[in-house]
Amino acid sequence: MSENVEPLRAGLLTTVVRELRAVKRELEAYPDEASVWRQVPGLPNTGGTLALHLAGNVQHFFGATLLRDGYKRDREAEFARREVPRRELLAGIDAAIGSAERTLRTLGDDAFSAAYPEPIAKRTVSASTFLLHLAVHLSYHLGQLDYHRRVVTGDARGVDAVSVRELPEV
Repeated sequence: MSENVEPLRAGLLTTVVRELRAVKRELEAYPDEASVWRQVPGLPNTGGTLALHLAGNVQHFFGATLLRDGYKRDREAEFARREVPRRELLAGIDAAIGSAERTLRTLGDDAFSAAYPEPIAKRTVSASTFLLHLAVHLSYHLGQLDYHRRVVTGDARGVDAVSVRELPEV
């Protein structure tokens, strides 16, 4: 797989960073701090909860697990904390961007075809497959965040969340 790693690495880097930047735009599009945390019947998470979860998830599975960068995840707190200031949420997303960029730029080619260093749901999966899963997981939650913001604010306008303009041209 080594000779084919660069397109995968570049695609993951582009996609993960694009989605995390879109998370920031979504957070910035809420009119105030309170609306980020407003609960909506039928929606399991607020925008703030989703931002905390995505920041923790990316930093854990990219930086902490693959680079051993020392990040310590508190998954329970990602879903329990409330009223976290937007500036802290944005800083967490910036940290996640940095973690994903460092990991994908420095990860050795052989690591992509190797087993991911921790079991995932008691299964052994390749790092490349799990990294693709993480990118899709990020997009899934970005969509939830987008719907939360639209419902809470009544503003149906998008924030150009999945922007093709952010993809590199060949």
